[in-house]
Amino acid sequence: MTTSPQEQSQAGEGPAGQGPAAQAPPPAQGHPQRWLILGVICLAQLTVLLDNTVLNVAIPSLTRELDAATSDIQWMINAYSLVQSGLLLTAGSAADRYGRKKMLLAGLALFGVGSLVAGLADSTGQLIAARAGMGVGGALLLTTTLAVAMQIFSPAEQPKAIGIWSAVNALGFATGPLVGGVMLDHFWWGAIFLINLPVVALGLVAVVALVPESKNPRGDRPDLLGALLSTIGMSSLVYAIISGPEHGWTSGRVLLTAAVAVAVLAAFAYWESRIPYPMLDMHFFRDRRFTGAVAGAVLIVFGMGGALFLLTQHLQFVLGYGPLEAGLRTAPLALSVVVLNFSGLSAKWTAKLGTPVSIASGMVLMSLGLVSIATLASGGYAGTLLGLVLIGVGCAIANPAMAHAIMSAIPPEKAGVGAGINGTLAEFGNGLGVAVLGAVLNSRFAALIPVAASSLPAALSSADGSAEKERILDAFSSGLATSQLVGAVAVLLGGLVAAALLRRAERADFA
Repeated sequence: MTTSPQEQSQAGEGPAGQGPAAQAPPPAQGHPQRWLILGVICLAQLTVLLDNTVLNVAIPSLTRELDAATSDIQWMINAYSLVQSGLLLTAGSAADRYGRKKMLLAGLALFGVGSLVAGLADSTGQLIAARAGMGVGGALLLTTTLAVAMQIFSPAEQPKAIGIWSAVNALGFATGPLVGGVMLDHFWWGAIFLINLPVVALGLVAVVALVPESKNPRGDRPDLLGALLSTIGMSSLVYAIISGPEHGWTSGRVLLTAAVAVAVLAAFAYWESRIPYPMLDMHFFRDRRFTGAVAGAVLIVFGMGGALFLLTQHLQFVLGYGPLEAGLRTAPLALSVVVLNFSGLSAKWTAKLGTPVSIASGMVLMSLGLVSIATLASGGYAGTLLGLVLIGVGCAIANPAMAHAIMSAIPPEKAGVGAGINGTLAEFGNGLGVAVLGAVLNSRFAALIPVAASSLPAALSSADGSAEKERILDAFSSGLATSQLVGAVAVLLGGLVAAALLRRAERADFA
């Protein structure tokens, strides 16, 4: 899936502007500077991922210095994720049509401008608008980085490259709160955004100098209506998921937004199946490899995202760690992923076991890790540590294999759309996991403590005596355990479904 000669001649320019792209090496060898290019795009990716979580630790400072209300804080966080998740498919399609290098540069520039405006904002409105702009840049970066990686590596090296790309995802998730905490200990809140600027500047120079251009040689007509429908539909869906826990799943706002999402996404699917130049070819879903990887990807992120969201609450509310301490104690998960993927061990295991077995075994390990946290975490950090390591090892095996299965099922000229699908699944699964497992926690907590307030801190503040506080904490722990077990079942089912569909696809290919 490296850049074809046709794609290269379409692009017209080789690496570093040194003549025609025809000078690039044969696809079987990959680009001569592929590992350096991977480092550049992973650095850009890491910056985007950090901003998904870094703002959470700045909430007290923003509330104090900008006089931000709770609704303002929610929009500061949600503006970024809503815009990013809504535009992922459109961004991937634009990268395929207009050039992945161009869109990578555009994403870096938009992200840098948004970071500058956010860092210098003196009102909540300015910060929300800046975060939305950063979301546009983030969508372009998340899709083009994976698409470029698929273009510059030979098929034999793609699993290891995607493993490193996945490790950067885990690293960004784990280090966001830590980076934010360190920055806020020494600087004002705007520094968490301004620190992006030197990274963006370095990325722009490196992309111009190193990254080869590639795009769809057919030059399909732009699917403007499809882009509009997918953006509205996905943004509405993510907004409904985000709003559910706060406003209630049966509230008018959530039901109306969810209905809009379903209707618009149905219209998007109908439109894409009827036009000759679809942004998302619906025939992809007839490929068992694609549908198996998609089903597994949603459920793996559903269980992971929701369970880890709950785990941070357990570490802080039940075990009594501060935010920075809690962040440090979740680091073994990311460390396990980074070690296994950067060393190439996960890619070697996948090559030896095959994609279906790798995905199934990885998700079984992740499920066992969630069960360990659910059943042993109440006894202290040791059970949590075991669970985190099991989840990290499983994630290091399953996630790259899943991403590679999705990208391999899509034609090389549609690599941007494939990356957009992969990113959209991650956003959707994570949001759904937080919402659903959070709802399981709240239901269990309310059943055990019928008179409890709407949250654990509120319930503890209204408790009468240490005995009642202990009972409330026990109820909350029980709710957390139940939610973790639901997540474990979801991950296990995802692994079995994905492995079964992928195995059937492999047998059909050999038949």
